[in-house]
This record gives sequence, structure tokens and C-alpha cells, in this order.
Amino acid sequence: QVQLVESGGGLVQPGGSLRLSCAASMRIFSSIGMAWYRQAPGKERELVAHIGRGGTITYPDSVKGRFTISRDNAKNTVYLQMNSLKLEDTAVYYCNTGGPGGFWGQGTQVTVSL
Repeated sequence: QVQLVESGGGLVQPGGSLRLSCAASMRIFSSIGMAWYRQAPGKERELVAHIGRGGTITYPDSVKGRFTISRDNAKNTVYLQMNSLKLEDTAVYYCNTGGPGGFWGQGTQVTVSL
């Protein structure tokens, strides 16, 4: 059974930073890709960062240059460093492995507000 537990969300002003963490309970963590998605109210869930098992990283244009995904295979943890946060980054952020049909964490709320 794969479990993903996110932490690190919160309330931040525009321009601020947050770091999200996702702890994964699996023995093959280093051999799989990990991703962060987000879902804002009334919108579809969207991919915000993906890191492959070999370290290949992809971002959509909306977060490129502001968000950084990284992983610590020794800790079975993937991180999302979010800088220069904007109001439109407000969403529930989910950790994922295996794509949309894979495994999901419970989500952590990120609110960017004045």
C-alpha cells in the first residue's frame, strides 16, 4: 500500500515563499517518478511539477522559474519549493505518483492572500 502525506501548506502574502513536503511510504521510492498537482476552486486539477526517477524535471509555464521540485531518496520525500507566490497559486496541492490514475496524498492547502 502506497501512502503519500503532504505537509507545509499555509497562508502567505503575494511574493512570499512556502516549501511543501511529501513523505512516501514505499520501498521503491528511488525508482519512480513523483509529481505535484494543484486544484483551485472551480478548476480542474493541474500538474505543477514532475521529477522522474532519473531526475528529469518538468514544469508548466505558469510556475517555471518560481517553483522547484526536488527529492531526497534517502528520506522517501519529495519537496516543492514555491517562491514569488501569486494570488492565482492559491489551491490545494497534492502529491502524486503514477499519474492521474496512480496514488494521491490528502492534499495541503496553500492560500496566497493580501
